[in-house]
Amino acid sequence: MRLFLAVFAGAAVLAAGLFWVQNQQGQPPLAVVAQPAGTPSASTPPASTPTASTLEAVKPVPEPVTDKPAALPAPVELAPAPKVADAEQNSATQTFITLAPPPLDPNNPEEVVMVSRPAFVMRGQSSWDDGYQALAGSFARLNSEARALDLKVTGRAVAVFVETDDRGFRYEAVLPVASLPAQRPANWPSDMRLGATPEGKAIRFVHKGPYDEIDSTYEAITAYLDVKGIEAKETLIEEYINLGQESGDAAIEAYIYVQPNK
Repeated sequence: MRLFLAVFAGAAVLAAGLFWVQNQQGQPPLAVVAQPAGTPSASTPPASTPTASTLEAVKPVPEPVTDKPAALPAPVELAPAPKVADAEQNSATQTFITLAPPPLDPNNPEEVVMVSRPAFVMRGQSSWDDGYQALAGSFARLNSEARALDLKVTGRAVAVFVETDDRGFRYEAVLPVASLPAQRPANWPSDMRLGATPEGKAIRFVHKGPYDEIDSTYEAITAYLDVKGIEAKETLIEEYINLGQESGDAAIEAYIYVQPNK
């Protein structure tokens, strides 16, 4: 131990002497202590730490370009547009076909051609005072039969006045449907049958207002036929564009068809 300390002390004295000599000559020390990588030396000023203002945004690496096209979205199937028919639409957007195309000018008579279509027909008779209720009741029964047979109603209700006198009238209530059953339903009453809507040439007039006031429209029709010298058939046809809720309903609208004899 003592020998080790003596040697160590001697080495220290020798090293101190060498260090003094080197300092006097301006030489660097003989031994250089290795520094870790990345540590700045005493002679090199440390690099300045970048601040937020000197940093650049990191740009994303662009996707490699390939020749394969991007997948397209699956095609969307669109519902077909509804067809436009020669008919009027009610508030429920159901399309009804009239006996002839709707008038361009409801204020003037118009010559038309009625096209026949399949229909349910019901016979009836009524006094003039009860005429509106009788017709409305017949149309309600025909509608009920159409629903029971799952048949679509395609047109407006029609009344054909077969015979009239001072006391009342006999009529046929007609309700157009998409098609007729192969045979008459067995449970139908005797006053109901399978048939068709009226057809042929006619002069059409328009009535708007309460059904109670339809006589004034017929007076105007009679005057028009007299002036034109037209002889008409006794059978009259009314098509109800809006049947209303009661006979005094001002919203009632009806087409009146008069067929000339020739």
